[in-house]
Amino acid sequence: MGVTTVTDVRQTESVIAKLFRSEQGGHEQVVLCQDRASGLRAVIALHSTALGPALGGTRFFPYASDEEAVEDALNLARGMSYKNALAGLDHGGGKAVVIGDPDTDKTEQLLLAYGRFVASLGGRYVTACDVGTYVADMDVVARENRWTTGRSPEHGGAGDSSVLTAFGVFQGMRAAARVQWGEPSLRGRRVGVAGVGKVGKHLVRHLVEDGAEVVVTDVRAGAVEAVTARHPGVGAVSDAEVLVRTPLDVYAPCALGRALDDATVAALTATVVCGAANNQLAHPGVEKDLAGRGILYAPDYVVNAGGVIQVADELHGFDFDRAKAKATKIYDTTLAIFDRAKSDGVPPAVAADRLAEHRMAERTPAAEWLRPE
Repeated sequence: MGVTTVTDVRQTESVIAKLFRSEQGGHEQVVLCQDRASGLRAVIALHSTALGPALGGTRFFPYASDEEAVEDALNLARGMSYKNALAGLDHGGGKAVVIGDPDTDKTEQLLLAYGRFVASLGGRYVTACDVGTYVADMDVVARENRWTTGRSPEHGGAGDSSVLTAFGVFQGMRAAARVQWGEPSLRGRRVGVAGVGKVGKHLVRHLVEDGAEVVVTDVRAGAVEAVTARHPGVGAVSDAEVLVRTPLDVYAPCALGRALDDATVAALTATVVCGAANNQLAHPGVEKDLAGRGILYAPDYVVNAGGVIQVADELHGFDFDRAKAKATKIYDTTLAIFDRAKSDGVPPAVAADRLAEHRMAERTPAAEWLRPE
């Protein structure tokens, strides 16, 4: 426990500073992975195994620096501990990031090398898809280890986890609508969705079916065109900066993290924020700024837990109806967080953290799953 394995001594100081001395630290283990033959450079961060094996996806992204990659892995892993705890899963939190452009650097050899690093952790980390990785990639990674989920049905997996991720976000949005407007429906509400890729496109479908007016944006013109072609009534704007200034009832960040910074919060017209992106709050204090403006924030790691619920179910022989039933409970969990926030007089993000920390504190890092038979 608490071991940091490094493959490049030049990174040791920065990793130790973030791991042991930062407020976002407390991680049990961080592994820097390198395979020169394939070009693999990756970070696997395990924040907690208090509730069980760490579970979290693999992000493939062209980070500007190794420092940025390490920081992202640490933040994402910590978020997974909280997400899995509030989703009621017997899993801790972990995350992996692969440094590179998935469109040009991703190869079968690289994915197999990554799979061997996952195998080296002996079950302490279970991986799945994330930004830049897909079901087909997980099928390759799984050839080197048995701790890979998010695989294709042909290979015994559950397929695309973004389906239940979007469903869970929609349940969280329904809960926010009930608190803000008295009814658990988005009918007649104007919802802005920033990012209509793997998750956002499914969220749009739920919103349209519920009778919402939807406006979207994405950095990829093709993604916007696909959504508006499928749903002719959906509108589009040029970018997220324009979207947040567009008259909205709900803003749904569904792309990369840190979508809610000072400028965005100041410009928001929406009175509810509920989206699929991880780590939406750019820095501590943003949650208070949202509350101060009367904006109800549904904590990201609560409402976007449908995907991890799906991949966790895959470990037990996937049953879509069983996983969907568990994801439906995101509605109740979100309501409970809003109630706790009101009773404690704190923002929902703080209330969510308290509930997650309470569940994690019920176990020790040497949880039952680690003990010998």
